[in-house]
Amino acid sequence: MLNERIPLTKVKTMRKTLSEKNMLNNFLKEQAYRLSQISSRGSNITIHPLRNIMDMVYVGKITIGTPPQEFQVVFDTGSSELWVPSVFCPSSACSTHIRFRHLESSTFRPTQKTFSITYGSGSTKGFLAYDTVRIGDLLSTDQEFGLSMEEHGFEDLPFDGVLGLNYPDMSFITTIPIFDNLKNQGAFSEPVFAFYLGKAKGSVVMFGGVDHHYYKGELNWVPLIHAGDWSVHMDRISMKRKVIACSGGCEALVDTGTSLILGPRRLVNNIQKLIGATPQGSEHYISCFAVYTLPSIIFTINGINYPVPARAYIHKDSRGHCYPTFKENTVSTSTETWILGDVFLRLYFSVFDRGNDRIGLAQAV
Repeated sequence: MLNERIPLTKVKTMRKTLSEKNMLNNFLKEQAYRLSQISSRGSNITIHPLRNIMDMVYVGKITIGTPPQEFQVVFDTGSSELWVPSVFCPSSACSTHIRFRHLESSTFRPTQKTFSITYGSGSTKGFLAYDTVRIGDLLSTDQEFGLSMEEHGFEDLPFDGVLGLNYPDMSFITTIPIFDNLKNQGAFSEPVFAFYLGKAKGSVVMFGGVDHHYYKGELNWVPLIHAGDWSVHMDRISMKRKVIACSGGCEALVDTGTSLILGPRRLVNNIQKLIGATPQGSEHYISCFAVYTLPSIIFTINGINYPVPARAYIHKDSRGHCYPTFKENTVSTSTETWILGDVFLRLYFSVFDRGNDRIGLAQAV
């Protein structure tokens, strides 16, 4: 299933990056929210703050229940489900996160339905329920969501659950995703949302419109390959005017829930060789000085070039080692498919237009 791609690399990479025992806890204490924690609303756009955790994942606050219980979730264009841990989940992954106490919510309504989602490096299963969900000032009443009773692979990660923003077609569970529910309840003047994923502070997800202060120039609109998934046609990937991947055109999934750029193993290995990365075990490493000498890698989408410079595609980990942010997509696909994650989206402001089944990209400020 395409949904499997979502936290696969994110989970593996974050585990590696956060391998020092108390590193994440220290990071979270040092990087307490300095931006407004309350989403702002102007001209019918809700702008909701996100927090960049070590360039690996972006999380934002939501609340569930009455009175509201707060959770940190990944706003993820690669999946459609909303889920958080249940207070009755005995898994060690749940014990390190905030768990939903359904007996304390007066608006909670259980169902007899169960769910199970298997990811490449983890899984979650539990039951479905209804309750009131808030994203800043957006209120989704009677929202169906998952309460996990069993989790594997999410230990020590800095988010409690996932809020999927993909089309309903991509759901493992037959629920109405929160964006569709809000749209049906008339919460937006326009059925769009957009992401500004910053390097430091100020990252946001916005609903109901686009704030033009977050990008330069014009938005370039790209039609989806088919309504039902945030995937577009990519013309080619090139470096120094030579095509290095996607030579006959390919598919590109624009995925806020993946931290890296993922592609087929053979083509990723070829890019690693071209930029001089050397394999060590299952990873590739590169000299940290390469950021000053390597050329940009250019992704051409709908006739427009989107350069990704070496400073963006080479990442320094906690031990001072540098590695390229290109990784193998372990989910096999019938056609050549690339996943453009946060490495790409930090450079380009992205608009997801459900009304016109298209994605807009522009240079981020």
